[in-house]
Amino acid sequence: MTKSLLDDYLKRLRLSTVAKNYERAAKEADGHRVTYEEYLCSLLEQEVQARDESRRKERLTRAKFPTLKTLDDFKFDEIPSLDKQSVLQLFKGKYIDALENIVFVGPHGVGKTHLAIALGIQACQNGRQVRFSTAGDLLHQLTEAREERTVSKFQEKLAKIDVLILDELGMADCNPDEAKLLSQVINARYEKHSTIITTNLEFKDWTTVFCTQQLTSALLDRLTHRCNIVQVIGESYRFKESVRRKKGKKAA
Repeated sequence: MTKSLLDDYLKRLRLSTVAKNYERAAKEADGHRVTYEEYLCSLLEQEVQARDESRRKERLTRAKFPTLKTLDDFKFDEIPSLDKQSVLQLFKGKYIDALENIVFVGPHGVGKTHLAIALGIQACQNGRQVRFSTAGDLLHQLTEAREERTVSKFQEKLAKIDVLILDELGMADCNPDEAKLLSQVINARYEKHSTIITTNLEFKDWTTVFCTQQLTSALLDRLTHRCNIVQVIGESYRFKESVRRKKGKKAA
């Protein structure tokens, strides 16, 4: 009867980890003469850890990363011109509390997206809400939301995310109306939350994305006010890897 009541109470309280472990933990506690307080603390610690892990996985899922990349996987020796210490400093996460932005600038294939994803994953692990999107995908979503008359609601949702990662800015063409929608997303986050952007465009060329000099200048003024600009210059990882594979096949 007691076990049935206990199982029912734990279910109603949604303490699934406690429900799964309390009998085993009770036997272990009895064998080691553990106090009631220590036994209870141990069970609740397991529950908290399980919930923290569940929330971490949920944050990673909601972030919509195309793949999972970590700092440990990044090959700094392939990009010798990259300021490694400055990058490592970013991974401490202080830029989020300082409401700072990050812009990775460089040619294709040098690891800009890798670093952005790794920073996003680190933020998720630290309890932050993150959203990843390519500029093209976000433009498509904004256009759909405008057609459905839900664009304001969608923009408000994006404005509340701790870290918004906007990948491949400059890869997707947009008209003046779309440029305005995209700039509104970035501007709404000014001094509220952090935005990470990867691009192959120098700032002087951002008019190709935002169409007018006036709109581009206004956006850059806010974006770069509190911004870590990281130049990632080097040869393409993918190109180097392709060359290595071809050499390996010839050697075999």
